[in-house]
Amino acid sequence: MGRAEHVLVTVYWHGRTTRDVDAGRVWAPSRSAQPLRNRGIGVTDVFRAGDELPGGIRAFQTARKAEVVYWLPEQGAVAVGDVLLGSPLRLCPASWLGKQTHDDLRASLRPLLELPVERVLVSHGEPVLRDGHAALAAVL
Repeated sequence: MGRAEHVLVTVYWHGRTTRDVDAGRVWAPSRSAQPLRNRGIGVTDVFRAGDELPGGIRAFQTARKAEVVYWLPEQGAVAVGDVLLGSPLRLCPASWLGKQTHDDLRASLRPLLELPVERVLVSHGEPVLRDGHAALAAVL
């Protein structure tokens, strides 16, 4: 695999895949940084939702305390870890939310509806490659 200048982790459960990438910098949300380090992942940059990220990427906090979703403006895409699943697009199981509810999750993701989303890139299932905004609106 080639070298990636930046790798951004959505949630610490997905940190294991950073080992497959020759990354210059590994970015992680503050609530995932220590769990990633505990798993042997070398986090170089810790951030909070709203901080400036490389390439104009924006991180949005979700109702899952250690998970963020990313807005990739150049691609018109939202990249998610576990809070949304594909095939078809849907919310993750309520059991994955801890003390939070699906209503809490929907509320945390609603700011995404203010973006011109064309694609929703999911970690589990098929991505939404067209009309991402409509797919998100239907779920939220």
